[in-house]
Amino acid sequence: MKNKVLVVDDEKLIVKGIKFSLEQENLLVDAAYDGEEALEMAKKDRYDLIILDVMLPKIDGLNVCQQIREFSDVPIIMLTAKGEDMDKIMGLEYGADDYLTKPFNILELKARIKAILRRVTQNENVTDKKKIKTNGLEMEISSRRVFVDEKEVNLTAKEFDMLELFASNPGKVYSRESLLETIWGYDYPGDVRTVDVHVRRLREKIEANPSQPEFIHTKWGVGYYFKD
Repeated sequence: MKNKVLVVDDEKLIVKGIKFSLEQENLLVDAAYDGEEALEMAKKDRYDLIILDVMLPKIDGLNVCQQIREFSDVPIIMLTAKGEDMDKIMGLEYGADDYLTKPFNILELKARIKAILRRVTQNENVTDKKKIKTNGLEMEISSRRVFVDEKEVNLTAKEFDMLELFASNPGKVYSRESLLETIWGYDYPGDVRTVDVHVRRLREKIEANPSQPEFIHTKWGVGYYFKD
């Protein structure tokens, strides 16, 4: 089965270039040119990855990302022409998994896509019924579901991957750089604050009191670890 990608950008030449490049990698590629069209397509079809521009007609990319997160954990790469740190972090706050600033190198985009799809494939190939249980937190690895005190919590793909890594290695401290390399799956050139954003979002979803976390703790000056 070929992986299916949705490319969303109102600049048709950019969409055409990305589509051509990805089809050379044996991917199926659909295109949308505004936020409303993107949402309709994301609801109607199943995609393995969405490439989503921030600046879109009708509904902007950040709101599209936020709405997609209400019904899907599909990996999302945000594209932004502004190049400002706040825009990048906002994209992650809204549930994006990754970002690229325009203009970008198509080889870099393809490298990131390959890393994400490789991880998706690995997750789909998990056939065991492994579970992680600790202090009211339960993870079903094969189905990628998370429960806190028996109530299901919806995580993005990156949030789940990060929690699985932490929970599978309690007590091990991970630096931000090692988390970028391990979770994002390649030599990630992005700001290490990306990790802080994901950890904060994860805490907000699984911790009773995110400011006094029970599960994911900070080792000041070093990184983060999971307390069993």
